[in-house]
Amino acid sequence: MGTNDIHHGHEGQDLAGCHGMKTGQRLGATLGIILLYMAVEVAGGIWTGSLALLSDAGHMASDAAALGLSLFALWIAQRPPTPHRTFGYYRAEILAALVNAAALFAVAVLVIIAAVERLQAPRMVMGGPMLAIATGGLLVNLAGLALLHGVRGQSLNIRGAFLHLLGDTLGSLGAMLSGAAILGPGWTWADPVASIVIATLIVFSAWRLLKDALSVLMEGTPAHVDPDRLRTAIQEVPGVCEIHDLHIWTIGSGLHSLSCHVLADRSRPYEDLLAGIRSVVAASNIGHVTIQIESRNCGLDCQAPPG
Repeated sequence: MGTNDIHHGHEGQDLAGCHGMKTGQRLGATLGIILLYMAVEVAGGIWTGSLALLSDAGHMASDAAALGLSLFALWIAQRPPTPHRTFGYYRAEILAALVNAAALFAVAVLVIIAAVERLQAPRMVMGGPMLAIATGGLLVNLAGLALLHGVRGQSLNIRGAFLHLLGDTLGSLGAMLSGAAILGPGWTWADPVASIVIATLIVFSAWRLLKDALSVLMEGTPAHVDPDRLRTAIQEVPGVCEIHDLHIWTIGSGLHSLSCHVLADRSRPYEDLLAGIRSVVAASNIGHVTIQIESRNCGLDCQAPPG
């Protein structure tokens, strides 16, 4: 029984350097402004006595770590494959996303603990300066979101950094509302309550990111692919008698793989058979394909060629 192994490379790999340069510049610029204003919020939180500002500064610190990790993952993912790592370093960005998710959970837990302690023992907070500093933090986060908005869909890793910033933006908004509540009615409890709301938002972002990263690491089928429908579509290609050992997984963001064994009628030209299968698979945005052909005389079990 003859076999024929076909390997089809990822069509987007040649563009990685171009996209990476643009994305790296945006990540670097965002990291710079976040680090600068993080120092401002730490000083402001200590000066005003605001837990919400210190929580937001802590979230900014996790943002900075996430952005730095994203830059590193972006760099290492572009390194060429080696004999020992034949797929290259694409999974580095998935590991970075996993670390980002864990960091988000840790920040949320620390914020909630501090907020509960503050509710039990309220402290005086300077509402006016707190409101001004939180407003500046909101503007900085909005600038960071604008920088990453156009590239957030390029990888799970960058999406993780974007979610960090989005959570921090909501945190800055919460700190602003807290400062206004203290400045106006004098509600000192608004500061820890705002911190708990911020932490809750962080948890939701972390869970989504963690779920997606674990799906890739566990080699789950990409969310956009229906394996049963794809199997049926391949079986409908003229000359295909049966398909088995079908595996679909993700190597890195935007790089999906498929491998399968196809039992084919040896009377059909393999070139036409493979062209048909590749066309079906490409429609599902799968760029890395390995097909093993197992031939036999299928007779009437296989579909006749069209026309």
